[in-house]
Amino acid sequence: MPDTGNPDARDPDARDPDGGHFDLVVLGSGTAGTKVATTCRAAGWSVAVVEVRDFGGTCALRGCEPKKVFWTVAEATERARLLAPRGVEGGSALRLDWGAAQAFKRSFTDPVPENREASLREAGIVPIHGQPCFLSPDTLAVGERRLTARHVLIATGAAPARLPIEGAGLLATSDDFLALEAMPESLVLVGGGYIAFECAHLAARAGARATIIQDDDRPLAQFEPELVARLLERTRALGIEVALNCKVERIARRGQGFAVECGNGRTFEGALVVHGLGRRPALQALGLEAGGVATEKGRLSLDPYLRSTSNPRVFAAGDAAAQGPALTPVASHDAAVVARNLLEGCHTKPDYGVVPSAVFTIPPMASVGLSEARAREDHPGVEVRQGDMAGYQSVRRTGETAAAYKLLVAPGSGLILGAHLLGPEAPEVINVFALAMRAGMTADDLSRMMTAYPSGGSNIASMLG
Repeated sequence: MPDTGNPDARDPDARDPDGGHFDLVVLGSGTAGTKVATTCRAAGWSVAVVEVRDFGGTCALRGCEPKKVFWTVAEATERARLLAPRGVEGGSALRLDWGAAQAFKRSFTDPVPENREASLREAGIVPIHGQPCFLSPDTLAVGERRLTARHVLIATGAAPARLPIEGAGLLATSDDFLALEAMPESLVLVGGGYIAFECAHLAARAGARATIIQDDDRPLAQFEPELVARLLERTRALGIEVALNCKVERIARRGQGFAVECGNGRTFEGALVVHGLGRRPALQALGLEAGGVATEKGRLSLDPYLRSTSNPRVFAAGDAAAQGPALTPVASHDAAVVARNLLEGCHTKPDYGVVPSAVFTIPPMASVGLSEARAREDHPGVEVRQGDMAGYQSVRRTGETAAAYKLLVAPGSGLILGAHLLGPEAPEVINVFALAMRAGMTADDLSRMMTAYPSGGSNIASMLG
């Protein structure tokens, strides 16, 4: 067998006759779980992957990838609508055909479970369907089956947070929203984060009346307030109601739909009410106490190597680990860290220092690095470069009016501390800033970069000028 750098690694053919012992049992078949499983199997380990739902994980089946399919169709219709007075005949009448878009989305998602399971089998990994539950620190039950493991990876992702709201059981999830066969006439989204804004923007383009309820005055609090304010104005102009400082106290059935009652006396009605108040690690059914796996406030207690502080056999990655932002690239990063620590011993720590993120509204908003508030705390005298981009050629030709930037530059060194963008190509351009930050480029270095013109990237020099 290959030299894994781990003298305790077992030959995959030396497991128990009933196939019940593995070097590694992975709980979850998403981005993190699959990457660790295939890496360790390639090193000669015996590996099983246990999945309680369809094989493939949240991102591929119920998250970012199917969402982006809907977004692409919605963005195309919005682009045509904005350009209708400028040469797109019939563009003003276009809207997102939800049923057709749903069929298009399923052309991506439907093949995933079978393909993922087949690829695991081809790699020599044992796929197991069912709910895993620890019986002891090294033993799990999956139905009637018993698995023992030298190591266990918890990569079960996240689930909607449990809410102390009367009637919370009536809430639909983002999974439900993305699986809708037809868009309801109206919907209410509880919470003002990524899920609420992304779903509302899709629903509005499909002809629904959408309402977002936020319990304070800071929706999309992860992003810069000035950019959020511009997006909020654009959101409301679409006909989406955004109700701020409305704390939800009760959800009840009313007629054929639902009523959402807030503490300030306001009530909102919709045919569907969607949970947008965050997600938490999906750990509830794993029997962690029997496995000696410690938790704290609903999160796994992990050391700097993504290993359980109480059971050194157990590691975690991705949303289940909840150490970095809840993003697919973070899950991939965690997976690489865990695989290396399993195969070579615990020497590698995750690095979440430069992680770009985006909210896929229309227009989208993207961010990387420090916020202005944090930059001012850590770097007195930080230089803030900000402005409107609606008049830039690459933006103006799309018809979009909501576009802006804010860049944070360190005093003295000129290093880029943070970049925050709103506009049509924000998610792509933010990657350039992330690369520059990773490479230690200064603002002057980046401003001298030659780019294809005219493009979103070519705006960088103007932002930094």
